[in-house]
Amino acid sequence: MISLKSPREIEAMKTSGAVIAGMHNELKDFIKPGVESWAIEVFCRNYIESHGGYCEQLDVPGYKWATCVAINDYVCHAIPRHGVFLKEGDIVTVDTVVNLDGAMSDSAWTFTVGEVSAETQRLVDATKKALYLGIDQAVVGNRIGDIGAAIQGYIEDEMGFGDVREYIGHGIGPTMHEDPAVPHYGTAGKGLRLKEGMTITIEPMVNAGGDWRTAPIQEDEEWDAAKTTDGSYSAQFEHTIAITKEGPKILTSQDAVFDAKYL
Repeated sequence: MISLKSPREIEAMKTSGAVIAGMHNELKDFIKPGVESWAIEVFCRNYIESHGGYCEQLDVPGYKWATCVAINDYVCHAIPRHGVFLKEGDIVTVDTVVNLDGAMSDSAWTFTVGEVSAETQRLVDATKKALYLGIDQAVVGNRIGDIGAAIQGYIEDEMGFGDVREYIGHGIGPTMHEDPAVPHYGTAGKGLRLKEGMTITIEPMVNAGGDWRTAPIQEDEEWDAAKTTDGSYSAQFEHTIAITKEGPKILTSQDAVFDAKYL
């Protein structure tokens, strides 16, 4: 069932989203060569809890961590680990969900570690742009397929990267994952029609090698992560979005330049 949010509920989700956005903004300076994967987990959990939030991923059955920390060829659902340190040229995606007094927000960001290659930077920039091309389509009266088609066309046809199929966006609030499903591929004009009051995540995951497929990797006896099948780097950017009569509104804003038209 899809829940339509009131303006008051959307504002509460935006307040929750400000916590996750603040966390990601501070991570920009925290993430550098030599930082341990586990230190990212500690940093994020401390930030969220010190701002009154709860790390909702801790309530996912079998998942014991506040964040997902995906380095290089990990696509998503990678656990933060002791003894794994970032290196110059790496990329790392940090994904988490904040519950603030019952209001949910979900956001992921890919960070570059020190100086990265031109092709790695191209991947990161393209993935971020794909997110905003998808957001452009998140308007009342459009369909879910319009979001996916905009992302897929840019990533695959224009940039030559792999647009991951297995993991998709979703509705959010009052629970972390709910309808509708929001694929990052598809056909324009197809799928569920978008209505005022819907709140969704758009979160393209993009593989540098051109292959969209991923492979499950056992990270822990209780949890599987996903990696690219060819070992290529993977990036992800995610915002929580409200569908409003004025257009899409980003509830997890952190970038004044990119987000300005959606606030």
